[in-house]
Amino acid sequence: MIIRAAALSLALFATGPVAAQPAIGAPAPAFEGVTSAGATITLTDLAGKTVVLEWTNDGCPFVQKHYGSGNMQAAMDAVTGADGVWISVISSTPGSQGHVDGPTADALNEERGAAPTYVVLDPEGTIGRAYAAKTTPHMFVIDADGVLRYDGAIDDRPSPALDSLEGAQNYVLAAFGAVSAGADVDPARTKPYGCSVKYGS
Repeated sequence: MIIRAAALSLALFATGPVAAQPAIGAPAPAFEGVTSAGATITLTDLAGKTVVLEWTNDGCPFVQKHYGSGNMQAAMDAVTGADGVWISVISSTPGSQGHVDGPTADALNEERGAAPTYVVLDPEGTIGRAYAAKTTPHMFVIDADGVLRYDGAIDDRPSPALDSLEGAQNYVLAAFGAVSAGADVDPARTKPYGCSVKYGS
């Protein structure tokens, strides 16, 4: 996938009309969402599973880096292969970059070879604001008891360049591994990077 340099003007590090950050070590914000397949899921439905939430926007060059390289797909496969749940959340408002309907979201994932457990469509930004999701990508890890254990960037390389992945520390996989092992997550919060989530007014 080609990363479009012109889209770099949309890259921001921490903006958007969102709520206060949810607390690490506290219950993750409850949500109910409609998937790309038209089903309704809630966080409660996923009790007993470690859940990764990924905010995404297919037009964002930072997202394109992670999908174009296969990095995001590999992370998804590692989580779902270890009995975790991966939810890609699309909070772009209608008419904005990254807004898609369910069939389009599924077609994008098929084209990219991506297999999240669910894609949740959040065009009103309700879930995004509840989590104070700021960027695409912005990642969260929730443990089997529904407690928020990680909030932040996917890794330590805040760049849209493909070569920035070399040697990158994947915070999400580290957090998932720590949660799976019953260990503390460190770091538990990092600064997310990417394009601003395209919330409506």
